[in-house]
Amino acid sequence: MTSPLQTNLTDALVERYTALAQRTHDLAAPLSEEQFWKKPFAFGNSFGHLVLHLTGNLSYYIGAQIAGTGYVREREREFTETQPPSKQEALNRFSAAIEMVGKTLRAQTAEDWSLPYAAKGVNAPNRLAILLQCATHLDHHVGQMIWLAFALGHK
Repeated sequence: MTSPLQTNLTDALVERYTALAQRTHDLAAPLSEEQFWKKPFAFGNSFGHLVLHLTGNLSYYIGAQIAGTGYVREREREFTETQPPSKQEALNRFSAAIEMVGKTLRAQTAEDWSLPYAAKGVNAPNRLAILLQCATHLDHHVGQMIWLAFALGHK
């Protein structure tokens, strides 16, 4: 039997990841294939490369390290991919990563939250810390996507 705290924690995190994923899809919807991959500034990333990055981030830190998916990350390629998938395929992969995160969250027991966590490129002492860190990382990049969509002429 799960405690109310366990249920509330899981539900809140699943809701947050789901809402941020929906915001990403809403922002991407009006973008053409070209706009999705275009860098509107000399610095920074395209909307599409941020989607690739977030997919890789979630697939590695949560998928490979907690869910045991076996995902192998190529982080640099997330930003430099010269033969990217279509906009729709990139968004489908992102959605699959979000779905995996939700399933992984729902699979956590009360004891799992405090299990030690270690992975390349991150400082998170336990599973709860990395799940929160990945949610804030996603939120950060959604903020960048809002700006990119605006710069590409969408409100």
